[in-house]
Amino acid sequence: MDLITRNTAEITTEEELAALLKEKKHPVAYCGYETSGPVHIGTMVAVMKQADFQKAGLEVKVLFADVHTHLNKKGASDWVERMVEYWKACFIGLGLEADFIRGSDFEFDRDYVADVLELGLHTTLNRAMRSMQEVARDLENASVSQMIYPLMQIADIKALGVDIAHGGMEQRKIHMLAREALPGIGYKKPVCIHTPLLCSLQGPGSKMSSSKPETMITVDEKPDDIKKKINHAFCPPEVEGNPVLQMCKYLIFQSLGMLEIKRPEKFGGDLTFDSYDCLESSYLGKKLHPMDLKNGVAEALIEMLAPVRGHLEEKGFDYKKI
Repeated sequence: MDLITRNTAEITTEEELAALLKEKKHPVAYCGYETSGPVHIGTMVAVMKQADFQKAGLEVKVLFADVHTHLNKKGASDWVERMVEYWKACFIGLGLEADFIRGSDFEFDRDYVADVLELGLHTTLNRAMRSMQEVARDLENASVSQMIYPLMQIADIKALGVDIAHGGMEQRKIHMLAREALPGIGYKKPVCIHTPLLCSLQGPGSKMSSSKPETMITVDEKPDDIKKKINHAFCPPEVEGNPVLQMCKYLIFQSLGMLEIKRPEKFGGDLTFDSYDCLESSYLGKKLHPMDLKNGVAEALIEMLAPVRGHLEEKGFDYKKI
């Protein structure tokens, strides 16, 4: 339970999760990803949560939602196809070995399509549009395809035999619709687990986005570029809206278990923090300068991302050339 629930923003519901873990030895947890744009450290929050699920004994399924990506106007089918392979390589480089599934492998099956159509009969256009508010591109000029999108995501849960639907907080409205609608097509409502979204490097008001390079760090970012981006990142003397502290809490301490900060002796010498709470307390107490924090975070990210950079180079993947 501790592994499954740590670093989450919301669980619907914890009582249902506890009951599920008692009744089923290896519950199925899934997360779906649009394969558009480069994989960045914001995506890592969900990937690391799936690693937690595996450690806890859950069966993890990762859906590379190629059909959804196309329906949401994120790219042509042939480009999306190449992106699926790139995303899979990134996840493997990050250390996640899960059941990787491509949406197009089952989303045209007769029974699946029948479920989507049945869901369409019982979902209003307004309800479908509200569920897409945090997901859709250009919702002001929404296409019919983008209203089919949430119905397919709900049908995915049934088709994949899912017990736990996982995603970032932007997926919450679709997951709540799924809990309402799935009993109508003969399937149980899933437990929903949502992980936080890393805010933009530029500060609060927006999240890291693969379409805005200035807001995020890719998982194969070069070390010098990581240092440069972290150096210019928003880092106020508070927790709220602080992307640098978020990286510490949701990525660095979960992956490395500690944060080392190198400082000259005249500024107090090196520091080692063994928990996020200690780091936060020191930072808010002004015992740690923002630039020292940034330097330590940059070095930790470089260390964490070295395996995925190496794996992508070995496999010959370069996002800019896809």
